[in-house]
Amino acid sequence: MKRSRVLSVLVGVVFCVAVISLYRMLELMQGAELRQRGEAPAGQVDNDLSRLQEKIDRLERLLSDNNRLVATLRDSLLHHRASWETEGRANVSSDSTHNRADTLPGCRLAEEMKDGTDGVQLLDVYNLLPFDNPDGGAWKQGFEIRYQGDEWDKQPLELFLVPHSHNDPGWLKTFDTYYQDQTRHILNNMLVKLTEDSRRKMIWAEISYFSKWWNDIDEQKREMVKRLVRAGQLELVTGGWVMADEANSHYFALLDQLIEGHQWIQRHLGVKPSSGWAVDPFGHSPSMTYLLKGAGLRDMVIQRVHYAVKKHFAQQHTLEFLWRQSWDSSSRSDITCHMMPFYSYDVPHTCGPNPAVCCQFDFHRLPGGRVFCPWRIPPQPITEQNVQERALLLLDQYRQKSRLFRSPVLLVPLGDDFRYTESSEWDAQFSNYQKLFDYFDQHPELHIKARFGTLSDYFEALHRRLNTAGTPLPTLRGDFFTYADRDDHYWSGYYTSRPFYKRLDRTLEATLRATEILFSLTLAEMRRFHGNGRLVADFPAREHFQRLTAGRRSLALFQHHDAVTGTARDPVVVDYGTRLFHSILNLRQVLQSSAHWLLLLDKSQYHHDQSKPFLQMDDVISAQDALPQKTSLTLSDEPRSLIIFNPTEQLRTSVISVVVDSPDARVVDAETGRPMAAQISAVWEEPSRASTEAFQLDFVAELPPLSLVVYHVTKASVGSAHRARYTFLHRDNSLPIKAEHFQVSRPEGPEADAPLSLSNKHVQIWSSSETGLLQKLRLQSGLVRQVQVQFLWYGTRTRANRDKSGAYLFLPGDNGAQPYSSSEPPLVRVSRGPVFSDITSCFRHFTHRVRLYHLDGHAGRSLEISNMVDIRSEVNRELAMRLVSDVASGNRFYSDLNSFQMQQRRTLAKLPLQANFYPMTSASFLQDSTSRVSLLAAQSQAVASLRPVGVSVCSPLTSHLCR
Repeated sequence: MKRSRVLSVLVGVVFCVAVISLYRMLELMQGAELRQRGEAPAGQVDNDLSRLQEKIDRLERLLSDNNRLVATLRDSLLHHRASWETEGRANVSSDSTHNRADTLPGCRLAEEMKDGTDGVQLLDVYNLLPFDNPDGGAWKQGFEIRYQGDEWDKQPLELFLVPHSHNDPGWLKTFDTYYQDQTRHILNNMLVKLTEDSRRKMIWAEISYFSKWWNDIDEQKREMVKRLVRAGQLELVTGGWVMADEANSHYFALLDQLIEGHQWIQRHLGVKPSSGWAVDPFGHSPSMTYLLKGAGLRDMVIQRVHYAVKKHFAQQHTLEFLWRQSWDSSSRSDITCHMMPFYSYDVPHTCGPNPAVCCQFDFHRLPGGRVFCPWRIPPQPITEQNVQERALLLLDQYRQKSRLFRSPVLLVPLGDDFRYTESSEWDAQFSNYQKLFDYFDQHPELHIKARFGTLSDYFEALHRRLNTAGTPLPTLRGDFFTYADRDDHYWSGYYTSRPFYKRLDRTLEATLRATEILFSLTLAEMRRFHGNGRLVADFPAREHFQRLTAGRRSLALFQHHDAVTGTARDPVVVDYGTRLFHSILNLRQVLQSSAHWLLLLDKSQYHHDQSKPFLQMDDVISAQDALPQKTSLTLSDEPRSLIIFNPTEQLRTSVISVVVDSPDARVVDAETGRPMAAQISAVWEEPSRASTEAFQLDFVAELPPLSLVVYHVTKASVGSAHRARYTFLHRDNSLPIKAEHFQVSRPEGPEADAPLSLSNKHVQIWSSSETGLLQKLRLQSGLVRQVQVQFLWYGTRTRANRDKSGAYLFLPGDNGAQPYSSSEPPLVRVSRGPVFSDITSCFRHFTHRVRLYHLDGHAGRSLEISNMVDIRSEVNRELAMRLVSDVASGNRFYSDLNSFQMQQRRTLAKLPLQANFYPMTSASFLQDSTSRVSLLAAQSQAVASLRPVGVSVCSPLTSHLCR
């Protein structure tokens, strides 16, 4: 322990000394610049800036060296700590498939962080649970709850009934249709009914709807809203633009929709949300809790958790916990989380364990209405004659539910999807419940204080009771995927539903981020250029800002848990896609206009004319459901300018791809005139027929951080450009190959049966000559690893009266995965060139390509795998890609959560196949003691490791994966 403290102090001292030294150097440099500023003539400005840049570069190198030193000391400390802890524990059982020796150094910190005795690790919970689902009686998925009756004598039950309406911003209807038909009526009635009685309260979550309604009401009604918010009768919970999906969404988009909502609330109502409300996302991610905590929220409520996990938490009294990040050893990321214990967030499943009883207290279902109780016992209006019997029946449910928690404070939601549309429902719910509450107040021997409340009311009372009693909440680490609501109905289908739109979501996300950066740089440069903070008069800054806002809100809306998930109806999906499509087009206008101004040497020549833009994009998207098509550049001796924008803060070496009208092209850096490494490849109109009018030009671009770089493309002399060479393999050697501008070969005899091979200076791969699919690879170190690509079909259940796979559920057939086979052999096309080489396999249902770049850095050390899939001819079948490697990962692998953090997964034989698929927002990897295989995806997908030596990726449309 003493040595640990010494090393900790040493790390701290080294870091502090380094930082102080760096700051001192920066201070001296700045001081020198200030002293020289008044003396330097104008001609020396460029030299001064150059020297300053050299000093900054030197400072960055020193900082990088310091970071490496601190990292080395930290790893040393962790290594010593691990060895000391091992010495102190003589008999520690090892995991059946994984131990510390198998853990790569970069993962040791997360492996070593453990809580105390009351900490909950969800991975351990899954190992513990039998997942047997016995009949629990009235609470089908739970157990019988007993109580004596005197448990509340000293501490009365304190109950908060929280009215809510869950309003999906698109699902069965579009966002606008839902608003016109239901949402606006709910909010209009809310304004009237809450104002009638100060005891009435309500929560609201979806700011997309609330802001639209706000725009429709007059100033008098807006003041009424503000009064209700200030009085605590109306609480805006979470504050996001939508109630976001937590499996498919990238953390950038999650944060974007959260900021959009919070800024709207702050601007119009002057408040900040403090409590989260996520009752309908299909599983829950700790990445979302981290963002909520960073946004100032302290508490949250979740609902859709596996029914077996809910039952276990209820038995252990851990339904309320402090949700902590897996990588955080402190409590600074903790957020108090309340897990709703029963099947759903509707009224029958929120007052207590018996839905047949709770449904009798949903007064929207009174006889004569359009909604009824499935248990065939209708609610009764509360009268003087029945109030005692009704109150005691309801109290019994409240008490049973209360026994599942550690405190006598109870949260009971009162609502469902699109509730309180009609004024009569408000009256029925509030008046009947108020009679019950009044009865409770008149009978103190019942030891219950019940009232309408908000989430803030509930959590304030909860924390007060817990602090008074000295009752701690357990900490929890992990996530709540994959969700199951009953039996073997695991909601892993939506990880891959409508993958085209999942990809379009990422396209808008990237375009939006790049546009925001370039637009901001343009405004800053304009203000600097004029010197008085004014913008260029002709620059449409206001219109562009509106386009940016619309783009952010379109992206935010698509994070809704029925949008990016692919679970909405077809017309609604088209509406979402149209919004994404139009936003991309509008953002491109902002990009073009901003780049135009920045690139002009003579700023006075700037003129904005959107009908005749100065710059054009290199591709065209014709419709919301169309793939981008490259624009062909017409080449001549006059240079055509290509402008490349790097929106990242890192130096990037990237391969840029454009389409030109000539097989002879030359690319140079416009500033230096330096020729760039380039390659001409065919544009394949069909698998064996190349275009004679369009050619693909790929060149290597070196892009400084946050830069606009100009390249010139000209027509070159015939034969001077490096052209790709092609090799074709097909069972039918008589198949005609049309590629007149390229060298084509067709091996025969033993050569045709030999494995295909591609290589660069970092890696060599071998593929099957029959299918073109990857078989193995060799790294620069000489290590050879088996990495085989396979394709599989998953069918669905076929027996009568059985549920089938759909947008939500993945319910594979009894035979499991079947190898992909096709009556037609694939055409295999091998391309070799100086920039990249690849192997393309053209099957009936998909085109698979593995590409190797001849570059340094990560791009050269990775394989790019892409699949273009069309299975529209198939019914109830899903296509998956499997990578089979000899990396002995056991039953463990890792997938990312929202592109923000990695989460360990364990494949469990006691769970059905569909339960072992997890969301992969962007990345996954598996590893053993010597190697790691990593996958990076272009959009969210599903991933599983169903064998000890492989990983399956469900890729119904496209996947863009790297090793």
